[in-house]
Amino acid sequence: QVQLVESGGGLVQPGGYLRLSCAASARRFTVYTMGWYRQAPGKERELVAGITSGGSTNYADAVKGRFTISRDNAKNTVYLQMNSLKPEDTAVYFCNLNSPLLTAWGQGTQVTVSS
Repeated sequence: QVQLVESGGGLVQPGGYLRLSCAASARRFTVYTMGWYRQAPGKERELVAGITSGGSTNYADAVKGRFTISRDNAKNTVYLQMNSLKPEDTAVYFCNLNSPLLTAWGQGTQVTVSS
């Protein structure tokens, strides 16, 4: 069973930055596509960014140019660097592991952007 543990959330002012981390217990972490999702109050969960086993990335239009997803396979960890944060980025951020046979979610970490 895979466990994902997120960290790095918190309260930040508009224009600030945060880096989220997600540590995975998966044995074969390198083969999995990893992603970050977020869910704001009253809204559906949405994809923020994804990274494949080969390192290809994709981003939601709302975060392009501000957020960067990366992975460190030696540490079984995926990161989300979030710069130029806006109040509309406020949400619970979830780490996701996805493969044809396995899907896993972290418990989520709260990100609040407010002055």
